Amino acid sequence: MFNLEKTMTEQQTRQLSPVTLAFVGDAVYSLYIRGQLAAVCDRKPSELQKLASAQVSAHGQSELLKELEARFTEDEREIFLRGRNAKKATKSKNAEVAEYNRSTGFEAVLGYLWLSGQIQRICQLLGE
Repeated sequence: MFNLEKTMTEQQTRQLSPVTLAFVGDAVYSLYIRGQLAAVCDRKPSELQKLASAQVSAHGQSELLKELEARFTEDEREIFLRGRNAKKATKSKNAEVAEYNRSTGFEAVLGYLWLSGQIQRICQLLGE
């Protein structure tokens, strides 16, 4: 069983495929956005879902990356490039290929940071 309090070493995390890191990062970013919306919006869940979807989408993440990419460390940049360039089993239904690839890279960075226990770095990147 996975323990949320136990982290992986950076070496263990780097050995995961970038698509696996993106899988985790997608959940991390979705939870972050949902938490932010819950804290500032008193709306129906269906309305919150629409607001979250706009930000969590490949397009929304690609837009956010325009600001964040310059702030990546060398390691984060490497993980981003691995995720962006990784061969993916699926295609995006609602995004351009370039947006989808960039969002996969972004999610890989978040997955890497989460699994290696660098939660404060996630907060720094996302603006807390």
